[in-house]
Amino acid sequence: MGSAAVLAAVMLAACGKSSTESTKTTSKDLTGTVKLWVDTTNVDYYKTIVKNFSKKYPKVNVTVTQSPNGSANAKTDVGKDPSKAADVFQVPNDQLGSMADQGYINPLSPAATKAVKKDDVAVAADAVTWKGKMYAYPTDQQAQTLYYNKSMLSADDVKSWKTLTAKGVLATDFTNAYNFYPIFFSAGTQLYGKDGETLKGTNINNAKGVAAMTWFAEQKQNKNVMQTSNTLNQMKSGHAAATIDGPWNAANIKKILGKNFAVAPYPTINVGGKEVQMQAFLGIGSFAVNSHTATKNQKAAATLAQFVTNKQSQLIGYRHNGSIPVNKSAQTSKEVADDPVAKAVMVMSQPGNSVVMPKMTQMATFWNLSAPLINGAYTGSIKPAQYATKLDTFVNAISKDN
Repeated sequence: MGSAAVLAAVMLAACGKSSTESTKTTSKDLTGTVKLWVDTTNVDYYKTIVKNFSKKYPKVNVTVTQSPNGSANAKTDVGKDPSKAADVFQVPNDQLGSMADQGYINPLSPAATKAVKKDDVAVAADAVTWKGKMYAYPTDQQAQTLYYNKSMLSADDVKSWKTLTAKGVLATDFTNAYNFYPIFFSAGTQLYGKDGETLKGTNINNAKGVAAMTWFAEQKQNKNVMQTSNTLNQMKSGHAAATIDGPWNAANIKKILGKNFAVAPYPTINVGGKEVQMQAFLGIGSFAVNSHTATKNQKAAATLAQFVTNKQSQLIGYRHNGSIPVNKSAQTSKEVADDPVAKAVMVMSQPGNSVVMPKMTQMATFWNLSAPLINGAYTGSIKPAQYATKLDTFVNAISKDN
């Protein structure tokens, strides 16, 4: 079985001068057998990345296969039997805390940590850090933005929710907490504290939280806010002029809107009588190394994890599925810098526009309970007189030790 000390030594050897260059200890003499798990839609282009890896490390045998149930379920899939799971796997940052606490992954070495901080944007480095230690290599950023039909709405129209929904129909889904829990952030509250790691740090059970609940309820009365489980169909039919979505759907929306495709950061909204920025969750895709990887393969696994998240690999991912790089140099490359979707996502990734997904184990409970809370306020099944009580119950439920 691997240990933190062993992996630290491995990662130290893998880093050297930079996170993308090999040293004497990570030369073409490196050997090992490594399995890589990625999402189904990513398998083909990761095979291309692995071909590049194999040219550099020909004695490492790498198998690329799809994650059993997708990276969104990495914690569950690895947890079934870590010794049989992939050596390197794709995982969202919000699962890293739980996986680290359960011993599925080990922290990166100081040298690897330094390299990530040097090569990648600060918010990405922070997103893969848990209790002061980095547990994965960040590879892409996912913040939702506003997509709209520019033949129906102007760039000025979409700067505020008020003008946006006065001039056109916005299709969205209030049963999706990922979409709308961040309204609580806009209202001025915190989820698991400022650092996202404080168990008792959620404070939506106050006047600011009530203001957010009131905002949800107001949208039910807004005739230009359409509740739907299929926003893209509404865009395609012309029944909706705008929607909020992530970079993963940008290509589909471009096909639907054609020459009328446009994208922008989120608008401002009025919550509690104040005009504030509408915020989003910021998710960071990453790759972690299985701590149960055989010792003889840990060096190869660590080197592979580093390689599939370097600048060149991030750009390959961007070209294939529009995943927005977190590598500083990749972000300033012309193809990314000139992309309106990438620009909007990078704006939304800035502090004050989004909040990094917390890595608490209690996030499973959070997701289960936040959607009914938000949708209840929207539909009116939760009455204004119940807001305070419901918020208290919610905060208590997500603040329990697991």
